[in-house]
Amino acid sequence: MLKNILSISGRPGLFRLANRGKNMLIVESVSTGKRTPAYAHDKVISLGDISIYTTEGDVPLAQVFDKIKQDSSCQAVDIKAIGNDSDIREYFAGILPDFDREKVYTSDIKKLLTWYNQLIAAGLTDFSIEDDSASDESSEKNEEK
Repeated sequence: MLKNILSISGRPGLFRLANRGKNMLIVESVSTGKRTPAYAHDKVISLGDISIYTTEGDVPLAQVFDKIKQDSSCQAVDIKAIGNDSDIREYFAGILPDFDREKVYTSDIKKLLTWYNQLIAAGLTDFSIEDDSASDESSEKNEEK
């Protein structure tokens, strides 16, 4: 599911990939449902491609979201209630104890907690990385027959 959820630099919120056009993507806001184009010059990244640095390697964002979901009982995380930057880092250490404290900034943690909250608010709680391309390929093969 996370392969189809996008972050676009310079635009607030998260977007779902709705369709592909010539030299652009049609994206739909996760929070409002409004569709807009994202052009080739926009910096677009899929949440499925993001990982968090740890001392042992990298952990996919989907696994981090699953751990947050388990810790918060599938509820939104109140970032302001956690406290200052050191408290946020301490909270995140409870979720991912071996995160690289030099490479992962507090702003990164706040951003991923904000993304988590946006996904939960939109009712998206399946944080699997797989996209629907496998099912699309099988349906295309069936159409060819």
